[in-house]
Amino acid sequence: MYFATISADVISYTSLNEIEKRNLEESIHKLIDNLGELYKNEKFYGRLIQGDYIEFALNEPTFALRIALLLKAFVKSLSLEINKKDKTRLKHFSEHGIRLAIAIAPLETFKPEKGIIDGEAIYLSGRAIKRYSTSNKQKVVIKNTMYFCSSNEKIQNEFDVILALLDTIFTRFSPKQSEVIYLKLLGYTEKEIASKLEKYQSTISQHSTAAGWLAIEKAVNYFENYFNHAD
Repeated sequence: MYFATISADVISYTSLNEIEKRNLEESIHKLIDNLGELYKNEKFYGRLIQGDYIEFALNEPTFALRIALLLKAFVKSLSLEINKKDKTRLKHFSEHGIRLAIAIAPLETFKPEKGIIDGEAIYLSGRAIKRYSTSNKQKVVIKNTMYFCSSNEKIQNEFDVILALLDTIFTRFSPKQSEVIYLKLLGYTEKEIASKLEKYQSTISQHSTAAGWLAIEKAVNYFENYFNHAD
């Protein structure tokens, strides 16, 4: 049986001041609570560790990509003050927000009620993030921020390219575009988003088109259909 795990870390977290770190942590905790309610049937479990490291797990893979992209868009939509002396790290945070890895593989133990995740899936996603972590590095070089891992070679080959392409699309998002994509991934219509954000529907449509929503939607639907019909 395959499970899904998502491991992620905040890029340039050390460039935030203490107030912004706390605000970021509170926002992520709220996101985790919301996702827990939305995906309770999939036994979604999420936790924030040491302020900048995030782990999610689900008892089956279908919604893993949507949830990962929700996390990515959510963090990129946040307006955070970053130490202006460190312009390089400011640029990295603004462009990428977080680095994440999705893993589809078995778990030996998954007990959300006890906070226990153990097995191949969480090891795969965790190792991918640690391999590319920029924490405490003097020179930050970021080539990719979204990775796909699986113990199944066929699944790995199927989705590795899709994650790389989505990575390129998400890097170009502005905070406003990120907010629109986040709400679209939650299932809101453009009319509902316009009302929620108090904007014209035409403005929402422009943000959606500029962000490449049609390509994102196709990728997410393909992923969900694939695992919804997987044996």
